Amino acid sequence: MEQGRAEPGQQAHCPWTPGFGVVIHRGRRSGREYQTPVNVFATEDGYVLALTYGPDTDWVKNVLAAGGCELRTRGRAIRLVSPHLFHDEVRRAIRPLERQVLRVLGVADFLSLKTAPAAPSTTGQP
Repeated sequence: MEQGRAEPGQQAHCPWTPGFGVVIHRGRRSGREYQTPVNVFATEDGYVLALTYGPDTDWVKNVLAAGGCELRTRGRAIRLVSPHLFHDEVRRAIRPLERQVLRVLGVADFLSLKTAPAAPSTTGQP
């Protein structure tokens, strides 16, 4: 699933299916836009993404280099900033059921991102 290479139909359902989303990011060198399906977990101030293919994938490097990305999940587009890689064998940021699945899959690397503040209104209205 590197750089938008997903199974047929996966990108179509990911933005709508609970627990899944699509990260929109740009290549560090090419500037090309990519869409990568991910496992998504909401947090108090943003989202945690499970790095099922590890922290050394191009899409993770792109998001880190850009300082953020767009996430499409549950039918919404959300701007995310302040990416932070972390390793957690206990998987504290994940709900218990998904924690068990990620443990079986051997996933313990995550990327946390904060929801970007809303852009100020340009209409002159408060």
